[in-house]
Amino acid sequence: MNKDVPVTRRAALAGAGALMAAPALGQAPWPDRPVRIVVAFPPGASTDVLARALANALSPALGQPVVVENRPGAGGNIAAVAVRRGPADGSIFLAHSVAFSVNPSLYRNAGYDALADFEPVALLASTPNILTVNPEKLPVANLAELFAAARARPLDYGSSGTGTTTHLGMELLFRSLARVEVQHVPFGPAQAVTAVVGGQVPMGSTSLPPALPMVREGRLRGIAVTSLRRDPSLPDVPTVAEQGFPGFEALTWFGLMAPQGTPAAIADRMNAEVNRVLAAAETRGRLDAMGFAPDARSRADFAGYLREEVAKWAAVVRASGATAD
Repeated sequence: MNKDVPVTRRAALAGAGALMAAPALGQAPWPDRPVRIVVAFPPGASTDVLARALANALSPALGQPVVVENRPGAGGNIAAVAVRRGPADGSIFLAHSVAFSVNPSLYRNAGYDALADFEPVALLASTPNILTVNPEKLPVANLAELFAAARARPLDYGSSGTGTTTHLGMELLFRSLARVEVQHVPFGPAQAVTAVVGGQVPMGSTSLPPALPMVREGRLRGIAVTSLRRDPSLPDVPTVAEQGFPGFEALTWFGLMAPQGTPAAIADRMNAEVNRVLAAAETRGRLDAMGFAPDARSRADFAGYLREEVAKWAAVVRASGATAD
């Protein structure tokens, strides 16, 4: 009888050890509650459109509701700070744009460190920015004509917001490269398109998706896209690079982040599920039609890309003197 006691104890300890090890091996049940995706921009913005498409497809895969919550403001900083302060248990994620990598350089106090305060989870998609004009208010056909018009009289341009690549890319192109002065007027993505169509400002710089319908209808004229190659959605609109500025690129990308300390097993699972959704033919077709290019990557690849983007846009902010304060 006494001989059996150590064996029983060893068995009990082994069983307890297995139960404790299960979460570390990613075997713990997750998610066991609804998952929130906090979106850094208002409903209808490109980040919101992507997050909602993702949430609809993720809910069945995760077996829990995936709820989208919009927390716009301060160029996306309000949402970022809210998620940074959230529980690191896989119940909350941040959907943000490239502004996530820009804001810590642009704001005196953005409220977060893009590299230290978050776990990169998944890169969702990217899209070029597009420079558009109201063809009645500003009848130009290319960058050369636009620069000439801007030198002849002061011109305002609307962007998707302070600190976005739609803002900083224009500052880099006009002020630093072409040496042309223009006045920035920050809007939101959809609002900037509406402002150019309505003649409130003569030209605009936004990500491609919100401007695409208006360009196709002829209510806006596409002057240039900021990718290295022409976008298949608008093959007749040339790139900035082919209009005299080789190598010019300013993309808007969208990603999913989690609070620092979120278990790797949870972040890895979410990365795998997101990439599965992005690889589905139906999803790719929907996103392609809206001007998004799905960009599924591993978490390590996304982390490396994020480090590059933080450094790249910090340099642009310093060179342009742009500030949100």
